[in-house]
Amino acid sequence: MLNRSRLLIAALLLSSQLFACSNPPPSSTSETPVTDATPTDEPVKVVALTSLTADIIHHLDSSKLVGIPGSRLISQDPRFQELPQVSQGRTQPDLEKVVALKPTLVIGAQGFHDQSLSKVKDLGIATLTTEVKGWQNLIDLTQEIAEKIGADPAPLLARYQKCLSKLPTDSASTLVLVSRQPILAPNKNSWAGDLLQQFKARNLAADLQGQSPVEGYVTLSAEKVLEADPDIVLVVDPEQDPVVAFESEPFWSKLKATQNKRVYAFDYYGLVNPGSISKIEAACTQLQQVLQ
Repeated sequence: MLNRSRLLIAALLLSSQLFACSNPPPSSTSETPVTDATPTDEPVKVVALTSLTADIIHHLDSSKLVGIPGSRLISQDPRFQELPQVSQGRTQPDLEKVVALKPTLVIGAQGFHDQSLSKVKDLGIATLTTEVKGWQNLIDLTQEIAEKIGADPAPLLARYQKCLSKLPTDSASTLVLVSRQPILAPNKNSWAGDLLQQFKARNLAADLQGQSPVEGYVTLSAEKVLEADPDIVLVVDPEQDPVVAFESEPFWSKLKATQNKRVYAFDYYGLVNPGSISKIEAACTQLQQVLQ
């Protein structure tokens, strides 16, 4: 179990590097993607180093995408089967593969791809550094990429808006638990925390601050969880059934949410790490169902 918790924390750390802002903004604001791209008459050819940006580009104009990361979400998606992968798992991209594709633009994540993007830029290739830590960040990123590749963002933005078209009328108290040892919960400075705010859920960890190995998350004791006693608990664990992982905890059966059968398992992608548009939409659909 401890190994599973360490794996999740490692995944969260990577997620915070791939999608977080270095200085977390309030959830009502966004960070504009930082670009070193310059106008050119060359045909636009983009290498995306994250699954989310690859997916956004594919929806905007698939003909502009020439290279993708080797993530699990990408490898399982038939739309990307013919595109060359420039990285594998959590490794840095293979710059030789990137350069061989002759891109006019390489898009990566701040914090995780800084060094790779710097080297690409030194070779005279334009770069776009992205930061996503909330809903407005996603909108800004989509608009920025659309502008760079000459695409219309309206259809994709309409899909985002549809995700928020059926918001719950009740603001039930909610707690998201993403790790058991230690117990981690997202505050408002995280993708999960901002998503809860979009759905008008009362995230009991929203304003909490404290020591945590992951930016945007707080460490809670069992006593704190029991004291909060949320109406709804959302649990995430990429390795096994997340509800089973918590059932051995002495405090678990005492929670109101447990007694009222309002504990729900969520996919890591979509709720914790945006991952892809379809994963975001799936998380939104599930939130609509469980927060009613």
